[in-house]
Amino acid sequence: MAHTIVTDVCEGAADCVDACPVACITPGNGKNTKGTEYYWIDFETCINCSVCLQICPIEGAILPEERSELQRPTHR
Repeated sequence: MAHTIVTDVCEGAADCVDACPVACITPGNGKNTKGTEYYWIDFETCINCSVCLQICPIEGAILPEERSELQRPTHR
């Protein structure tokens, strides 16, 4: 099961992008409800390694489960 970046918690720190061994983390389109940049995880590519969970400085921005309703690749 893939991890999830919670769109409206993510602040675009991007520490997870370079740390991801399979490059499954992608910038979102626009800003989230906090007005910040955000990222999202491609569930099909994620290998559930948990590196993103360990490196993300924003508490609660990444969940160790697949929750598509909390993450969106494009801004609504």
